[in-house]
Amino acid sequence: MIYKFLILSDEVDNFVREIKIDSEATFLDFYHAIIHSVGYTGDQMCSFFICDDDWSKKTEVTLVDMGSSSEEDNYIMEDTAMEELVEDEDQRLLFVFDYLTERAFFIELREVIPGKTLDKPICTLSEGLPPAQMVDFEEVESKGKGSLSDILGEDFYGDSEFNMDELDSEGFDGLDNIPNNSYGEDRY
Repeated sequence: MIYKFLILSDEVDNFVREIKIDSEATFLDFYHAIIHSVGYTGDQMCSFFICDDDWSKKTEVTLVDMGSSSEEDNYIMEDTAMEELVEDEDQRLLFVFDYLTERAFFIELREVIPGKTLDKPICTLSEGLPPAQMVDFEEVESKGKGSLSDILGEDFYGDSEFNMDELDSEGFDGLDNIPNNSYGEDRY
């Protein structure tokens, strides 16, 4: 069986990738296909997340074993077949390629093609340039372009309606009476 995935970015409007991959291939194979299709280096931590219809993260598939507790299932790309976690058309996934800022590609299973196989994944559609793999904080500061949120857009970190100036001390009564060192000098 072949899966056909559509990959989009919320950072670049005209960016689209379509990748076909065998359902028995691993998430590591899918990772390599994505990285190759966008020209990223393979030296960064990343994860796939199986999502619900609202893009809420449910199951994580990591590049390396992160040593999570034995209470929850631990999925590693190299050991996990695509068909183990992805079954239905319209299934949604996130591919977080920049852990520091939680930047990700939005992936949707657009078609399941039964009765066919692929030896290796192929990129069947490639339009637009991908977003930069990493945000270089030093470069941002040296160019004087403002804060990271100015560059990435006001909605990148959350609600554009949020205004820091609207916060005041209401609801924080009594906090101004706490001494600087309430634990005592001998604690540290």
